[in-house]
Amino acid sequence: MKPNPKIEFEESSGNVFADLGLDHPEELLTRAQLGHSVRMILEKRNLKQREIGKLLGIKQPEVSNLMNGRYTLFSQERLFGFLNKLDRKVTVKVTPRRSGEKPQEVFFA
Repeated sequence: MKPNPKIEFEESSGNVFADLGLDHPEELLTRAQLGHSVRMILEKRNLKQREIGKLLGIKQPEVSNLMNGRYTLFSQERLFGFLNKLDRKVTVKVTPRRSGEKPQEVFFA
């Protein structure tokens, strides 16, 4: 039996956008987390795209972008608004950052 060849890999930083070298990776990760939360709430409600558009006040192409995970097309503020329309409270907490800590974190309760 031959020994397995050594598999090379690179450990993730925890932010795929930073790992890919994209600009503003913290903002992109935050939008992805917020957008995913919106999408999961909508999927649980089993709404049709027309109903989602009416509920969120957006047109069908934007509903499609949201439901297909194209969260970077929406600003954080807009995603906050969607969460508010879905009866979710959004709280922003500002604290001093400790050495080595991420500049932004999103927590879901």
